[in-house]
Amino acid sequence: MQSKIELLKQIEDEVLDLKKSPLYKYRIENNYFPVIGEGSYDAKIMFVGEAPGRNEAKTGRPFCGIAGKVLDELLTHVGIKRESVYITNIVKDRPQENRDPTDEEIKIYGPFLDKQIEIINPKVICALGRYSMGYIMQKFGLGDKVDVISKMHGKSFNAITTYGNIKIVCLYHPCVAVYNPNRKDELKKDFEVFKKL
Repeated sequence: MQSKIELLKQIEDEVLDLKKSPLYKYRIENNYFPVIGEGSYDAKIMFVGEAPGRNEAKTGRPFCGIAGKVLDELLTHVGIKRESVYITNIVKDRPQENRDPTDEEIKIYGPFLDKQIEIINPKVICALGRYSMGYIMQKFGLGDKVDVISKMHGKSFNAITTYGNIKIVCLYHPCVAVYNPNRKDELKKDFEVFKKL
């Protein structure tokens, strides 16, 4: 049986060669990296963002820019070490000008996230932002519960996977506090859901 390392490496190789993606050419032209994910392969908590920004595409690391600093601060606030969780995005390549990912891009990259979930088997999946929330809630049959992120943030839902019961947590994307630092306390309060879980 293949190890988690080998299985995740396979995903990386597939994404590297994903010529059918509309973002592939943009990645090559800019010498960007795809951003697959990082953290513990045995993580109990998986964070799923939307798509990499420029810092992420330059380094191949998720949440390593300003939004990443906010995420680190939020994790510290609830006593979670970043290296104990797994962090990834639905879309693994950077969209031009930091625009939102398209439905087509989410459809192309979604199966890679699905595989990552099956390999890592997290007990909690945290959707960071509305695109991530929409995808994950649909994936686990909770599409009828989806509302706008301003009503969903901080809420958790029960879901069933091939490997058992899990919790889905919907959270604002950390960049909310980048654009408006006054909202950081609201994000901290949302993160306190982990103390209950």
